[in-house]
Amino acid sequence: MRYENPVIQSDYSDPDVIRVGSDYFMVASSFNYIPGVPVLHSKNLVEWRLINYVIDKIPFDGYDKVLHGNGAWAPSLRCHMGRFYCLIPFPDEGIYVSTADNPYGKWSPLRPLIRRKGLIDPCPIWTDGGAYVVCAFAKSRIGFNSKLALFEADEQLCSADENYTVIYDGENLAPTVEGPKIYRQGKYFHILAPCGGVKSGWQVDLRSENIYGPYETKVVLMQGETDINGPHQGALIDLDDSGQRWAFMHFQDKGAYGRVVHLQPAQWRGDWLICGESEGNIAGTPVSGGEYPVDIKTGYEIDPEDGFKEKLSPVWQNPANPVQGWYEMKGGLKLYCVPHGGNLGSAPQLFLQKITYLNFSAKTKCRLNFSNDGDEAGFVMFGREYGYVCVVRRDGRNYFEIRKGSIDGKDETIARSQPYDDEYITFSVSAKFEERNKLTYKLSAGGNAFTHKFYASGGVWTGARMGVYARSESESGGFATFKFFRVACTDNRVGNIKG
Repeated sequence: MRYENPVIQSDYSDPDVIRVGSDYFMVASSFNYIPGVPVLHSKNLVEWRLINYVIDKIPFDGYDKVLHGNGAWAPSLRCHMGRFYCLIPFPDEGIYVSTADNPYGKWSPLRPLIRRKGLIDPCPIWTDGGAYVVCAFAKSRIGFNSKLALFEADEQLCSADENYTVIYDGENLAPTVEGPKIYRQGKYFHILAPCGGVKSGWQVDLRSENIYGPYETKVVLMQGETDINGPHQGALIDLDDSGQRWAFMHFQDKGAYGRVVHLQPAQWRGDWLICGESEGNIAGTPVSGGEYPVDIKTGYEIDPEDGFKEKLSPVWQNPANPVQGWYEMKGGLKLYCVPHGGNLGSAPQLFLQKITYLNFSAKTKCRLNFSNDGDEAGFVMFGREYGYVCVVRRDGRNYFEIRKGSIDGKDETIARSQPYDDEYITFSVSAKFEERNKLTYKLSAGGNAFTHKFYASGGVWTGARMGVYARSESESGGFATFKFFRVACTDNRVGNIKG
């Protein structure tokens, strides 16, 4: 069986992956989106399903509002003595830990490991009778980057020595080094890390016989002549207990499509790791695909559709901590017209999901039960810049409108209809991969297609998202009930879809 990269054509940024027996588990960044830190499961590293989230809210001041790009950055995942540990960096609050005996079940509340601003990308290792955490630095918070540091911690990762030791300075050989993942292989400690920047960087393997260094540096994966830019942060995975079979997973930044996930072969050559396709001991280049690393097919997928029956699909997230009373599952997804003024980009009650396909169409049917002027419900393609189509109540009548806006600006109405008196409305979008990493789309409502063409925009550290919402200009008893959300992949209708 053969696979094609990316194995996840969706925005799962900063993936970390481990094997536990015959199962593979992944966590990824979620930033300000809640529920946060998605947990995915696979049997073969190719087919993945979304099974859980680590956190159901961000327990710090301010996250009841939309703080774009803040929140849970690149987490790491490890299993030690039968217990799962997820280390989550919040660049303004510190490094926090959540644990679980079962990754499908309830994860423990976050506990602080290190309360310090500017620490990112933590990864633990248990070795030589102790526990250690390697991390990087966010220049935007602490004033510098391109360095890796090490903390000592207790075995349960309940506390750590807050006096870190800088163990690697990559200013000359590995600028902007970040996202470290630490492993022990033979007599060496290996730290795999991306450097050179998200869109144009490469992977290095740092090795040392002493966990505190000094570390030698080798480039092990770079773009070369391929179209896989980056390739950025990822994880090394052992495929079995033999120590002979390995794989590497990383992300590629694809603009509005987000940071999609690739699978690379990996092998040890002369005590160095080499990823991708390579001859000899030189750095590898990303492969476009290959044979399944585990010869099993599951049919797992991340399904973007939702029939809104009894509970929400796990694909939905809010851009801020959710509030009870925003919705209920009653005859569909019943969204109450929650008061929110200003632009849609600051609305916390958006229900959004990641983009799953290069080319796609999506539609949702909604029953309108507005009570006040200013009540509104709609469909949005969301990013730093966004477009949306909605029905809004004005002077006792309903109208549908198409608007555009940006998270830093004001929303603008592009088109407005005659009064719309039907109690049901169908919103839809047709989206197409136009050229490298560029997603274009058109919106429609009530069977009326608008001619305006939008160019999707990624969010702050994320790809574009699409979803639904309801809001009002003042306290209201109005609501809108969404009956379904259907998504169709239309890649087979487009000739050249390679990104």
